Amino acid sequence: MGKAITFCLVVVGLINFMPVIGVISAQKLESAYSVAITGNDLAILMRHRALMFGILGAFILYAAFNPLYQPAAMIIGGASMFGFAILVLASGGYNEAIGKVFVVDIVGIVFLVVAVILKYLVKVS
Repeated sequence: MGKAITFCLVVVGLINFMPVIGVISAQKLESAYSVAITGNDLAILMRHRALMFGILGAFILYAAFNPLYQPAAMIIGGASMFGFAILVLASGGYNEAIGKVFVVDIVGIVFLVVAVILKYLVKVS
């Protein structure tokens, strides 16, 4: 059971860690999300967002191998991915790249839900 939880959290951690590449430059972010980042202020905010995802992803990856931190990683990762999904669904009118991010986050949510079920609802006899 523990290995399955670890696997699920590694998938979720990698999904959340991937955007960290955007810290390198605004051009990486523009390419990833198919958006124009106009102005240094927006570039700073988006690069900071990438950094925060790197931190979140790293924490989830750490928690995957440290059960003490798994509840916090599940809550924080879930809040982030569910939050994004709700924003996308409520907003509509997004581009194809955002749609792909949405689909990847849905996959992450599925893995996260499986991890939660295995950790808290499945009782091994």
